[in-house]
Amino acid sequence: MPILGSRGAAAAKAFGLTSGAALIELDYLVLAGGGGGGNAFNSGGGGAGGHRTSFPGGTKLAFKKGETYTVTVGLGGAGGGGPNFDVPSQQPGGDSSIVNAAGTFAASGGGKGARDATGDPGGSGGGFNASGNAGGYSPPEGNDGGPPTAGGGGGANQDGQPRSGGAGVANSITGSPVTRGGGGGGGYRTSPANAGASGGSGGGGTGGANNGTGSPGTNGLGGGGGGGGGGGSPSSPSKGSGAGGSGIIIVRSPGDVTMTLAPGSNTVATDSPTGDKIGTFNVTGTLSVE
Repeated sequence: MPILGSRGAAAAKAFGLTSGAALIELDYLVLAGGGGGGNAFNSGGGGAGGHRTSFPGGTKLAFKKGETYTVTVGLGGAGGGGPNFDVPSQQPGGDSSIVNAAGTFAASGGGKGARDATGDPGGSGGGFNASGNAGGYSPPEGNDGGPPTAGGGGGANQDGQPRSGGAGVANSITGSPVTRGGGGGGGYRTSPANAGASGGSGGGGTGGANNGTGSPGTNGLGGGGGGGGGGGSPSSPSKGSGAGGSGIIIVRSPGDVTMTLAPGSNTVATDSPTGDKIGTFNVTGTLSVE
């Protein structure tokens, strides 16, 4: 199936799928996994996972009644550093995607941070000067990573800063505002020691301080991992960076629609003021609607 941009039902129309009553349109929020922080000291934070949503007021995705669709939730990328701190081992975040009547709609995983090279692009770029939104989607999925040294990872709503992670973005698809997609803070090695740089609002991990390890991004919020702080030497080999947080996928339907999500760790709830159904995918699974 084709990979779609931010076109939802408009894309379905292009594929000739909007006629008849067999289609149900759902609002969506697709958030990819955050990138891992850079290896060892003075390294950049991981970029937040790509953030794409139709809510409120955007073009929805269409699904055929009675069919089962695959939903993939991106995992956070591993952090770098540790015993082999000179060998970059950090990883970008995993893509999240939802198959629908017109194809596959995806958000890009966050870019990994870096110590000695430019951070990777991704949904949001990893710290040490990397661009976000590598896929070229419109509107963008995220923002650029911060500059060297120890630049913060890009967030869903803000570029990575000279040390701190970029801010995430709030969305109320579940009925109340939740901020997701914060970039990881950069690690920083100084003498005397100082505090690690903060992660961006929305789950970004804190960067490591002197002789400290970066913290992970928050699962379900797609936050980037914090960069490694001090350490990173033969006498202190275990210091490294935080892993990125996993993503999430949320779909919202009118109250008269029945959504079935699998496996059981994915849930359906009701938004009490409106009666709308809220389907939340915490892990990869399947979706069907009636």
